Amino acid sequence: MPDHTQDQTALLIGELTDQRLTIAVAESLTGGALTAELVRIPGASVVLNGGIVAYNTELKHTLLGVDSSVLNVHGAVHPDVAKLMAIGARTQLAVGGVRADVGVSTTGAAGPDPQDGQEPGTVFIGLSMGNGSWAVPLRLEGDRDAVRAQTVARAVEAVRDLLARIAAE
Repeated sequence: MPDHTQDQTALLIGELTDQRLTIAVAESLTGGALTAELVRIPGASVVLNGGIVAYNTELKHTLLGVDSSVLNVHGAVHPDVAKLMAIGARTQLAVGGVRADVGVSTTGAAGPDPQDGQEPGTVFIGLSMGNGSWAVPLRLEGDRDAVRAQTVARAVEAVRDLLARIAAE
């Protein structure tokens, strides 16, 4: 059982709850693991609108609204795709017509083979909040499982960092 005093996901769920913010997730390489990590925390239902696993590149366009020209030019492993996925999650997982406050996405090459010309361990986390969107580039080491697990942990960290940055402004 994780120690919730040092559990970054529990801290994130607490911060979102305290700030009355909702979050929506769009996943590719993590295949639902990020959403599952958020759901692991009791009380996540107050803040988590849901998650979309768009593993197939075409679904990034049809389900999340990622511009097909961006996908055609850059492939699915690109910072712009990560940002657009995060924006799309907020929109597609709206509740009562209200977009989620925060969107987070994961896209990348987990391995063992390259994807869209990107080496395994190349990952982008997308973030969207307010009118802004950001991509966090990562170069991760390890096998497929390690890259996926590190991506989940880094995505939680990235959302916490975003909330701290917004609060400081």
